[in-house]
Amino acid sequence: MHPAFFYRPGDRLSLPELNSARLDGLVIEVGEGFMPVDTVEAAEARAMSIAELVPAHMAACGPTAAWIHGAGDRPPGIHHVRRTKPTRMRASVSQRVVYHERRAVADDVQVIGGVSVTTVSATALELLFAAALAEVDDPWLRALLLVRPALIGELSDELDRAVRRPGLRRARRIVAAFVEEAGAAAGDLRTS
Repeated sequence: MHPAFFYRPGDRLSLPELNSARLDGLVIEVGEGFMPVDTVEAAEARAMSIAELVPAHMAACGPTAAWIHGAGDRPPGIHHVRRTKPTRMRASVSQRVVYHERRAVADDVQVIGGVSVTTVSATALELLFAAALAEVDDPWLRALLLVRPALIGELSDELDRAVRRPGLRRARRIVAAFVEEAGAAAGDLRTS
């Protein structure tokens, strides 16, 4: 998506002007900005919308990366970033951004719309272990697996290769439950 089709409040139009255009049906709100209604809301548009919240040498991760990859229709209230360089940084971006100290491996980072974002599989694995350690059902992981069902197999393979990691047993149970749900849903589709 070309940057000319993305409007940030205060750049070319003020927030009241953009809100008026939204009420008139000319633009839709995407994350931190707006885009024309006839433009597809793809990963590039979502990434561009949070570009100002993701500093250089950092990558969007966790729920933010899941949203960029297509999970959910609204962005997370608090965005998550992690460093991509080996050196630690002082990160005081915004109160709406959580900085994760663990570095993202270069193979797990891709650039979408000019913003570094963890890959789909790395995002799913991160959300899976976060859910396993917190012992909760993560709606972002569920939404990401709904959009990309093939990730369930990738997560299962990744867990089979894992030797030791905190939350591994619980993560395996979560993936097994997703496999069971996917199988039940496929069975329901065949019978109807």
